[in-house]
Amino acid sequence: MSHRDLSDLELRALAFVDERELVRDLVDLIAIPSVSGSDAECDVQHRIAKQVGELGLDVDLWQLDLDRLTADPAFPGWEAERLEAWGLVASSGPGEPELVLQGHVDVVPSGDLGSWRGDPFTATVTDGQVHGRGTCDMKAGVVANLAAVRAVRAAGIELSKPYAVQLVVGEEDGGLGAFATLGRGHRGKACIITEPTSGTITTANAGALTFELRVPGVATHGSTRYAGVSALEKFLPVQAALVALEARRNADPHPLMAEYPLAYPLSIGKVSCGDWASSVPDLLVAEGRLGVALEEDPDSARAQLEEAVAEAAAADPWLRDHPPTVAWTGGQFASGAYAEADRALYDLVAAAHADVTEGPRPRERGAPYGSDLRQYAAAGIPTLHYGPGDVRLAHGPDESVPVRELVAVTESLVLALVRACR
Repeated sequence: MSHRDLSDLELRALAFVDERELVRDLVDLIAIPSVSGSDAECDVQHRIAKQVGELGLDVDLWQLDLDRLTADPAFPGWEAERLEAWGLVASSGPGEPELVLQGHVDVVPSGDLGSWRGDPFTATVTDGQVHGRGTCDMKAGVVANLAAVRAVRAAGIELSKPYAVQLVVGEEDGGLGAFATLGRGHRGKACIITEPTSGTITTANAGALTFELRVPGVATHGSTRYAGVSALEKFLPVQAALVALEARRNADPHPLMAEYPLAYPLSIGKVSCGDWASSVPDLLVAEGRLGVALEEDPDSARAQLEEAVAEAAAADPWLRDHPPTVAWTGGQFASGAYAEADRALYDLVAAAHADVTEGPRPRERGAPYGSDLRQYAAAGIPTLHYGPGDVRLAHGPDESVPVRELVAVTESLVLALVRACR
């Protein structure tokens, strides 16, 4: 990196970004299997709380009141029910933070272990990449947040404006942690969420609504299947209607989403049907997610899916009298977007990235998945995504993050902190 145009203060802070330390911290964090809803989701919050306390930050570590939160009409939903959960905010001092660095500590399950090159929670470093569950989604981003703050403090830089790190649980299944953090009164004048963006800046998120579809049938012996009604066969025209609905909803995406083959996917992620090989199945349960377009009311998206299912049922003699049911379960992510009228945060991050990489300012785009961005934006906080990793690797057995991206993002966050808060 060139020293061109960087102040002595900025150079001093950047000197405390250490690549080996970043990799070590990420490897250590991956080793905590903080799957959404697990005990380790709580353990990781306590572990990080100790670390930020050692940096001399003011730490708010609190147990979430799950009964109160889930009873709130605005609760964003969850899919992994919890008995315990914790919030964590570390601040540099009193007052509303000028800049918040935010990240979620929960990860999705590892899936088929046979698809991994090794233990998903034992990180490996090969060819400049750290591999393991949660590397890019989004423990590398969490590590970058913490390392940026550590670098500023290790350099002995006293910033005149406060800043904070907000770490949350439950992002993967609805946004419980961000909902609780904002509800506790933690705010900020601007927020960077270090979700993986592959060298771009994400200023808008599509939404995602989890649903459950139940299709009835009539059970009978497999040898006399003509006397029954297969729920599996009756699901097929419903599935065809959902495919057609997806095509209609993606015909004219928002410009920020135009680069994606499917800006607003509608996918079935789980199907359960039948309980005996020689019986005609009398019930099929399909669980999936419906993408919500930018600026779309989630109720409108729900209505479109329900109408598509109803129309498919009306065209089938059996389903007309025995209609499938749709329930909206689990995470309910609305879409969210950075305020067009306030470009200060975007300019701050874009300039920092360009200075670190000695390249152009990163391009702006939207993301086809839900995130905590929409909760912070709805609270009136300018928020964007900027973090290490490629989201296409998230949730899969090849999840990894390039070390060079981890370093570059951390250095960019250092510059953003110093420039926003000095």
